[in-house]
Amino acid sequence: MKKILFITAVALGALTSCDKVENPYPPAEPEISWGLYPNGDSLHYYANVYNAFGANANVDRNILIEDFTGHTCNFCPAAAAEAEDIENENPGRVFVSAVHAGPNGTGTLQVLNPGAGYNTVFYNETTDELGNYFGNLWAGSLFTGNPFGTISRNADENGTPMQGPQTWDPNAVALLTANDLKVNLQAQLNYFQSTRGVFLHVEADNIGAVSNELRIVVQLHQDSLVAPQKLVDNSQDLNYVHHDILRATLDNKTFGQELDLEHMDANGKYYFNYVYELPAEYAADNAHMLIYIRDAVTEEIYHVIEKHIE
Repeated sequence: MKKILFITAVALGALTSCDKVENPYPPAEPEISWGLYPNGDSLHYYANVYNAFGANANVDRNILIEDFTGHTCNFCPAAAAEAEDIENENPGRVFVSAVHAGPNGTGTLQVLNPGAGYNTVFYNETTDELGNYFGNLWAGSLFTGNPFGTISRNADENGTPMQGPQTWDPNAVALLTANDLKVNLQAQLNYFQSTRGVFLHVEADNIGAVSNELRIVVQLHQDSLVAPQKLVDNSQDLNYVHHDILRATLDNKTFGQELDLEHMDANGKYYFNYVYELPAEYAADNAHMLIYIRDAVTEEIYHVIEKHIE
């Protein structure tokens, strides 16, 4: 697994060590080295690179479609196309995450089958955990196979966030129309090609006074990749373009970190800062971060934003 560095502070002024950040959060993490910043130390970074957040002018709730898929799932290309269509019809308001997992985690539709030409690894620890959670571990889940998905994990009439592709469009439209923004987000990302260091800063604001525990999740996605995919007639498309592939979380926490007092400033806003070494197998101009806030009780995703690395 690639080295992941994580830092956080209530006030950015606390990050003033020349070589490392003292008392990193969580305490179990190693002390943070500034080796991924090529131009000096933390003092130089915050003086010359970082820009303090201004007022967040966003008033719209964005929607996340999680498409649970597999490269040997012959019904999955149609679902992926449906998700992409909804995203394209609502630019900047709808984002897609292709989660290569089944209800048991990594199942038969995700695993490698070199003899049949399926040599690309799309699954990982995050996809495996998400699939198993919304499948096996979710009481009454309708998620029995691929393709299935969520619309911001909003519960449908069956009381479960998992739903078939035929309901994605009307449920996405309903959430977009209601436009009930409970938690606002803004972020800035700085990338340094020489070290492949990603510095991501996020501000979260619980403007709807949600009382349930809230958690922030930051995921790395690969924009696109050409690799074989089974089609509906059981043939194989060797030049199929896979989109928005979920590859990892920046802090190895599938379900994120809590918006708690340790992350809150005097104005009631929450700040999270991540330092991440982009793995060599992903091109910076073909990768992005999805940042979202989830309700730890209901699982609903209240808002999501996207930041491209380059």
